[in-house]
Amino acid sequence: MKKTALIVVIFTLAAGLLGGGTVSSQEQSLVIGLLLPGPKNDAGYNQSFYDAVVEVERNIPGVKVIVAEYVDDAEAESTMETMIRQGAELILACGFAFQYPAISVAERHPDVKFMHPGGWEVTENFSNFFGTTQQHFYIMGVAAGLMTETNKIGFIGGMPLGFTLGNINGFHLGARSVNPEVTTHLMWTFSWGDTTKEAAAAQALLDQGIDVISMHLDSPIAVIQTIEAADAHTIGFMSFEAQKYAPQGWVTGLGLTWGDYFTESARAVIDGTWQAGFVRGGLAEGFLEIAPFGDGVPEEVRAAVFDAAEDFKNGLIEPFVGPIKDQKGKIRIAEGEMWGNDQMGDFDWLIEGIVGEPQ
Repeated sequence: MKKTALIVVIFTLAAGLLGGGTVSSQEQSLVIGLLLPGPKNDAGYNQSFYDAVVEVERNIPGVKVIVAEYVDDAEAESTMETMIRQGAELILACGFAFQYPAISVAERHPDVKFMHPGGWEVTENFSNFFGTTQQHFYIMGVAAGLMTETNKIGFIGGMPLGFTLGNINGFHLGARSVNPEVTTHLMWTFSWGDTTKEAAAAQALLDQGIDVISMHLDSPIAVIQTIEAADAHTIGFMSFEAQKYAPQGWVTGLGLTWGDYFTESARAVIDGTWQAGFVRGGLAEGFLEIAPFGDGVPEEVRAAVFDAAEDFKNGLIEPFVGPIKDQKGKIRIAEGEMWGNDQMGDFDWLIEGIVGEPQ
């Protein structure tokens, strides 16, 4: 049965109200609408955005947030229109498929600001943002390459998009940088949220002797629980809440940390300085963080991950610098060339040493 199509919760995000007081009349208020394609407590994609608006609550008195969970593509426009009627001046349309529905609503409401993760379109009141995860998955690969005892690591992807392929390629490059013998084994579920397929994909990788697995899915819970039951290791992605599902096998993870950025954006809407743009950021910009390590991670692995993270912050690592060959030995990034943020959606190929199909 389909989940409830729309759950809208309006709550006041004000430190004063939480303490039983009232918001000062001098405080400027803002209503924010947050659209999520799944549940706010998925320990993954959706929770990363929900936790960020809760952080806005703590940072800016007088803010109200309208949260809509389980929004499907067909409902996105009507959901945003409802939020605007309820006073929303900033819409966070946090589903990949919400880009064009949000642009349509933005055209009808030029005074409302819209922000969308992971897309490419920008208009006067419609902005795009995301983390530079493809490059930074290199760091997760460093951890995986050092933790594996079989020299076989795994990655479970939802949909074979260029963005996801870039994450897998970055992961593999990082692993090969510390362990040239490692192979990365890829499985697709062809869905962002099918727990049966996710658990089956994880088990299939485990059955091949793969002992360290990462993923790009909306929620990692089913995969992590399957890995944990097999006494293997997990590399997380998106929300740090995922760690609680792997008390024994957790290594580390790459977290999406939007709290400061959302707070900055909300303040800009309030004071009239908000501007649309194509915004990408990593560790240095606060869009990404390295998750805490599991208790069983050796000190030398922790040190290598920290070193790689610091090199990223200082601009010393660029993973996608040629020559880089694909699985068939064809040079895809020539010597002296580099793929940056503008090319991260262009991947339709996998790097040599990855076992699996690009689509």
